[in-house]
Amino acid sequence: MTTTPRPAPRASGFDWAATGLSLLFLGGVYLDGWAHSHGRVDETFFTPWHAVLYSGFFAMMSLLVGRATYGFVKGARGWSVMPDGYALSLAGVTLWLVGGPFDLAWHSVFGFEADVEALLSPAHALLALGVAFMTSGPLRAALRRPAGRWRDEVPMMLSLACLVANLTFFTQIAHPIANLWAAGRATHDITELGIVSMLLTTVILVAPLLLLLRQGRLPYGAVTIVVGLDCIATGFLFDHGPYPLVPALFMVAAAVAGDVLRAALQPSPARPRALRGFAGALAVLLQASYFAALAATVGIGYTAHLWIGMVVFAGMVGWLLSYLVLPPRGAGDRPAALSADA
Repeated sequence: MTTTPRPAPRASGFDWAATGLSLLFLGGVYLDGWAHSHGRVDETFFTPWHAVLYSGFFAMMSLLVGRATYGFVKGARGWSVMPDGYALSLAGVTLWLVGGPFDLAWHSVFGFEADVEALLSPAHALLALGVAFMTSGPLRAALRRPAGRWRDEVPMMLSLACLVANLTFFTQIAHPIANLWAAGRATHDITELGIVSMLLTTVILVAPLLLLLRQGRLPYGAVTIVVGLDCIATGFLFDHGPYPLVPALFMVAAAVAGDVLRAALQPSPARPRALRGFAGALAVLLQASYFAALAATVGIGYTAHLWIGMVVFAGMVGWLLSYLVLPPRGAGDRPAALSADA
């Protein structure tokens, strides 16, 4: 008796729609950020940039609420009105329905935020959390089903890219592409800020990819999509000159090299040495490519002691992150043959 092979899990049309609207929504976030960083806003809430941003939200809300309504009509109740993985996305809509009026009221009472205040105000923090909830639906949905074909993993990769880009938007003061900390001479305090900032960004870019590795779900191209989208988008927030094209492209090239390295090392929870080596090497690639871009354009403002040390420390950060994502098991928890490979 022969059995028909079970078809590989596929991303649904809803996953693709949610992914497309997530990109549109996040694009509105970055457009508004570009307007703020380039002095294109005034002391009003109703701006063209807010119009694009909130249009993205209403499109996303329509998709999520429409799907919840459909589920309710079909007899589902509670969070089960949403496809698996999207309940938190619906909660994100609620955060924005509360956060939008809260943002307007906050401006009315305390005035409009200036510079870094716009990234840290309570109203904007609530909106940031809502964006994270809404745009991460395809990621959660994918992780709750077995891995499928490469194209069916694309919504998961783009959703993770949106999640990371949302986080780096609100930590843009620490992003090396948005600030080019190491370009040109700086004061002692600015130099120290740049060093800490670049290590923080290393964590933000590398850790989510390691989490996918921990789940055995890091498809080829994921590093390029997540890191590439983040660095290209963050370049639009740079406000000290023209778009930093060369640093952004060098970071994308490093991400492509990271995908090649992943294919070569085949890191996985079953191969912890390869996973830890990949984590450290990816961090080194990203940091080294950044300094290479500066060297090829405006020059590196840091001394050799600093920038070479930064590359080494970035590798250490990536390596240590691997232990958070995949802790070594106790001697009694695994076969002795695996013990030396942690």
